[in-house]
Amino acid sequence: MKLIDLSVPISPNIREPLPAKIEYSTHEGGAKQAAAALGLQPDDFPESKAWATETVTLNTHAGTHIDAPWHYWPTSEGKPARTIDEMPLEWFYSNGVLLDFSAKPPGYEITTEDLIAELGRIGYTLKPLDIVLIRTDADKRLYHEHYAFLHAGVSADATRWLLDQGIKVVGTDGWGWDIPLNLQAEAYKAQPREGVLWAAHYVGKDREYCQIEKLANLEQIPKPFGFKVSCFPVKVEKASAGWARPVAIFED
Repeated sequence: MKLIDLSVPISPNIREPLPAKIEYSTHEGGAKQAAAALGLQPDDFPESKAWATETVTLNTHAGTHIDAPWHYWPTSEGKPARTIDEMPLEWFYSNGVLLDFSAKPPGYEITTEDLIAELGRIGYTLKPLDIVLIRTDADKRLYHEHYAFLHAGVSADATRWLLDQGIKVVGTDGWGWDIPLNLQAEAYKAQPREGVLWAAHYVGKDREYCQIEKLANLEQIPKPFGFKVSCFPVKVEKASAGWARPVAIFED
């Protein structure tokens, strides 16, 4: 079995609008904490060392994560939108399909025709519950100052087409699933209208689905299909997203 890590780290060094904060406590600090809590002295522990811990301040949409329908809108398919802890686990372990749009420039909006052409190129027909991964190579610019604006996105129509094929989970190595927010804002200011701001996300109003954002290492996947993806989200109560460590799994 071969496993490929498809996640980015939780790191305060990633230049994104939702940065993580990590406070590190050393083994010596752990001894002091333990001593204070238990009525002991730090040197009661071997070499005055106990546990090392970290305190992480983290938005649920920082790092590699999975958006729940609640993220998109209060309702989905006419019912209260489900949060990440309510999603069926079956969605998050399935056959993977890799669609390569790494040749597209940052800001490009991937269309339905693009999806169909790429599926034709690789010779694959989507099946219900396939997990579709969109490669843009934006993860190679993870620590760039403008990382959040350096990915190709997916149009609302293309998103809807994927869901029409029975897809429930899609993923991208970009900061977001839509085209970058700055380009959305520019287009809306030039011509205010519906269908410009967050358009692909808003597909979730009518169609229930989840999307993985900030994937990584998609170029390491050796073939576009014939592998499994495991991407179970962390069970954050009533949350709009949960962190995940997606893995591509190849079995001999």
